[in-house]
Amino acid sequence: MASEFKDKTALAAVNTMIAHPNVNHIPVMTGGVSREQLRHFYGNYFIPQMLQDTEIVPISRTIGNDRIVDEFVFKFTHSVQMDWLLPGVAPTNKPVEVVKVVIVQFEDGKIKSERIHWDQASVLVQIGLIEPAELPVAGVATARKALDSELPSNELMKRTIDDP
Repeated sequence: MASEFKDKTALAAVNTMIAHPNVNHIPVMTGGVSREQLRHFYGNYFIPQMLQDTEIVPISRTIGNDRIVDEFVFKFTHSVQMDWLLPGVAPTNKPVEVVKVVIVQFEDGKIKSERIHWDQASVLVQIGLIEPAELPVAGVATARKALDSELPSNELMKRTIDDP
């Protein structure tokens, strides 16, 4: 993470990986399947399109023999085009908070794979591309609920189910 977020160099990021790594941002299928593809991805998209106001709020971390699973809230203002997260979507200058889950697998002390999951619908609601009123989707409430389990549950169901 330091090579991606602190040093901001694609080569340093790829040097933390095995000879044939893979990275997949599941909702939008961005990333790559080799050091060459990942050097291109990190150097042309991920690192240059990472926003200055990015904030990562940890929720949980699970450590196994050959993997780490991180759950966190990823906060940013959509002030630049972010093709790795929102391919082809022009900046909206809207704030976004989304829960992400990253599964990092290791082999011989180096990264073998990363699978990154998030609720793309909640991101699209927050930047104004999906109107949530008629769909079973939520926006920033999903991230807020992940950080505070005491927030109300079943709000989407309450819109359509008459349950006393």
